[in-house]
Amino acid sequence: MNQPNSPSPAGAPHTPSAEPATGELRKATTLREVSSAHVNDWSSATWSTETGFVAGPRVYGLHVLDRVGSGDGFAAGLIYGLLAGVSVERALAYGTAHGALVMTTPGDASMASLAEIEALIANRSAHVRR
Repeated sequence: MNQPNSPSPAGAPHTPSAEPATGELRKATTLREVSSAHVNDWSSATWSTETGFVAGPRVYGLHVLDRVGSGDGFAAGLIYGLLAGVSVERALAYGTAHGALVMTTPGDASMASLAEIEALIANRSAHVRR
């Protein structure tokens, strides 16, 4: 019998598992409310079999320089939090803050430090100190 995500024998169909190895199905998304092309409210949400629906923090009046990479920034922050073993709420906060900070810099690469992400989480202000 094939293990999930293991190669199938030649010619045999492979059916990937619908659930991660932990047995938990988790979905996460960003939420954006657009006031104008350069001002957005930014948030996130997740759902899992373990926690149910969880809403992330909301950053109001975010002054957007470049939206490219904000979703990747969100995913990176969320994954960082999950791998660090923090609560789902805290992992969402990391993702939300990192995605927001990515939008305040040009290009699609993050220039945010962990200290800046933590400061944004604590203050929840769209005004970033650099």
